[in-house]
Amino acid sequence: MMKTSLDPVIHADARLRIMTVLNAIGEGDSVTFPKLRSILDITAGNLSVHLRKLEDAGYITQEKTIQGRTTATYLGITPRGRTAFLEYRGTLLALLDE
Repeated sequence: MMKTSLDPVIHADARLRIMTVLNAIGEGDSVTFPKLRSILDITAGNLSVHLRKLEDAGYITQEKTIQGRTTATYLGITPRGRTAFLEYRGTLLALLDE
């Protein structure tokens, strides 16, 4: 049976956009924080808040590394996040098809 409610963690506009981008780049791949910020055209503070909610839900990973003298943050989707995103997408499509 198809779920009839949309995942509230993903449903917020910015988080849906984040999950869409991370799902598109694929499991095991990642994108840097500045690149994701540029793609979404969102402020760093706003992006950070939404990333924290997705990370707390286990939907994304944030890996911080040091490159030269600066830190770099790489973001990726987890298997749990991919499953949640695909379920969200399926539920949304089913609701739209009704």
